[in-house]
Parts: sequence; structure tokens; C-alpha cells
Amino acid sequence: MSPFRSFMDVALAEAHAAATRGEVPVGAVVIGADGVELARAGNRTRELHDPTAHAEILALRMACASLRSERLPGAALYVTLEPCAMCAAAISNARIARLYYGAADPKSGGVAHGARVFSHPQSHHVPEVYDGLAAAEAESLLRNFFAERRVQ
Repeated sequence: MSPFRSFMDVALAEAHAAATRGEVPVGAVVIGADGVELARAGNRTRELHDPTAHAEILALRMACASLRSERLPGAALYVTLEPCAMCAAAISNARIARLYYGAADPKSGGVAHGARVFSHPQSHHVPEVYDGLAAAEAESLLRNFFAERRVQ
């Protein structure tokens, strides 16, 4: 078994790119069961005029398309912010094996806060969840993004 390697730096790079585009700075990356990157994305809800264009959803779509499958067994998802309920449901439906996220989201989170999607009996698949990876950097990025908007 190979040693653990975090891909949170890739997700953070996507979050920074999202902020540059004026999007809420959230980034995600999907890593296949073989440890190879399948997809990466940042939020694009404003750019695409699509409320579902969260980083996680976009990355899951690209990863599924690349494997020509609606499921990603054995895959890991790294995301800079605790997924919302919509994204948590998509993570479950994609059969992601491991979810790693940075900042907690007490207001809109759907994993450890709010809906707690994975704790419901309707959740057919529950990934292993690891939180707090690069949380300080992810929180700072979000805090600075919104602080700049309040000044404008």
C-alpha cells in the first residue's frame, strides 16, 4: 500500500482560480482508485449561470465522463469546503470512497453540519470522511474573498 498523499494543494489552486473569476473560492479534485488525478474544478455558478455548477459537481461530472461511468468506486474527492447537501448527495451517488475537505461550513454544509446527508438511511453509500485538511488556508481564502466584496 502506498503512503497517503494529499491533493488538497490542487483543490486550493482551483479555489484560487475560482476567486480570480469572481466565483466563491471552492475547488475540488477527484483522484482515481489508482492514485491518478481524474478531474479538477472550481466553482462556476456565476460564469455558467448554473446553481449546480459547484466545484464538486463539475469535478464529479468530468471524472465520470472520463471513465464513461456514473460511479467512481475507490475514488477520492478533495474539496476545500465542506460539501453542501446537493454535493454530498452527488458524492454518495457517485460512490466516492473517501471525501477529504478543508474548511467546515456551519451555515451551508451538508456533511458535518446542516443536512448531514451521509447519516440518513436514504444515503445508499457513505464515504470515509476526513475533515480539516488545509482548513486554515481554505478558511482564509473564503474570509478574504467575502471581506473584499463587503468593502466594494
